[in-house]
Amino acid sequence: MRDVVEQTGVGEATLRAWERRYGFPEPQRLPSGHRRYASDDVERLRRVARLRAAGVPAQTAILRMREEGERAPQSVFATLRRLRPDVPVDRLPKRALVALSHAIEDECTYGATGVELFGAFQHARHYRAVEPRWRELSGAAASALAFADFPRARRPRGGPVEVPIRARDPLAREWVVVCDGDERSACLVAWEPPGQSPAREGDRVFDALWTTDRETVRAAARVCCALAATSASREVADAADRLEKPVPSRDDELARAESLTCRMIAYLAHAP
Repeated sequence: MRDVVEQTGVGEATLRAWERRYGFPEPQRLPSGHRRYASDDVERLRRVARLRAAGVPAQTAILRMREEGERAPQSVFATLRRLRPDVPVDRLPKRALVALSHAIEDECTYGATGVELFGAFQHARHYRAVEPRWRELSGAAASALAFADFPRARRPRGGPVEVPIRARDPLAREWVVVCDGDERSACLVAWEPPGQSPAREGDRVFDALWTTDRETVRAAARVCCALAATSASREVADAADRLEKPVPSRDDELARAESLTCRMIAYLAHAP
């Protein structure tokens, strides 16, 4: 660690805090408990240090560095787990995810413009069941995409772009709602563990995480765009360009997070 401090200018206390809080860096731990850093660790720390010197917050700098290191991500859930290991993951039933998804969708699109909206539904029948709702939501969005096992990519008039996924794709096991907007941003991402045989569809369970952190939501939106580009590159080109712009900062983030949390609790209270 002393060598890394000398080579990067990042203090020992800061290194320990980042490792504890963000899971970064990830040194090898010897049986003695001593840390051993690879040359890649040093270079990534230097890049984070340069971002910090330019005024970028530590969490944002680490998130950007990790995102840049991703190569052709295939899973939204796995990507966010790597980028933000500090975000809690809870096991929730499908009926809870429905309520939480509706709360995020309503909170982030209510009176908003310019929202980038993404949803992963696993199967086309699940999307068709809520298609009228998503058609209405897409009216408030700059762009809207829905992933499911559709037979082909298409852009229906007045509705989200339909992006096909294959049964072997990691996204086929995921539940995704991403709302990236200038006024409000939030995402809910979940993964369905294998081996389930629930008596009812609503009894299926997922490992889920959610956040209103703008940098994390933007990272999830970029992954969605990258996944859609393989079969609908023309349809996602504009959204991808918009998502490359800097994430807008706001002074009322806590108030907006509290507002969404209250809505989520209310929707859960009335979930069937």
